[in-house]
Amino acid sequence: MSAGLEALDHTVQITHVWINDLEERLGWENKPRAYRLLKAVLHALRDWLQINESAHFAAQLPELLRGVYYEQWRPAIVPVKKRSKADFLARVEESFKADPIDNPAQAVLAVFQLLSKKITRGEIEKVRHALPEALRDLWPEHYIAPGAVR
Repeated sequence: MSAGLEALDHTVQITHVWINDLEERLGWENKPRAYRLLKAVLHALRDWLQINESAHFAAQLPELLRGVYYEQWRPAIVPVKKRSKADFLARVEESFKADPIDNPAQAVLAVFQLLSKKITRGEIEKVRHALPEALRDLWPEHYIAPGAVR
């Protein structure tokens, strides 16, 4: 570890653990693609939530992913007006124009499963409840781990 930079080294390590976990859930052998999916879903989720809920959720992300989450965020335009399931999936698919995802809904579900495993149950329940009902179908309640923690 770098002297005095243990926290930075730790957040990079935790971020790799999250990406590896997602890659395994997807059955992919492509870490950059798994990271791109995680980033796309985090950005879509961020823009679908009210500002306060978004901030509470972000507080539970590893520091590096929290920075990714807030990258290019424009709080004045959130939550987005078109908040349907189809709009959410289309938003995620924008990041995969050159190499489309076979099943975007299944890919988003894998990210939601990962988040459910890594973030506290109470926060996940709040975030899920804050989403439009149609979008909650992508994040079934039974995927929320009883004692989810990082």
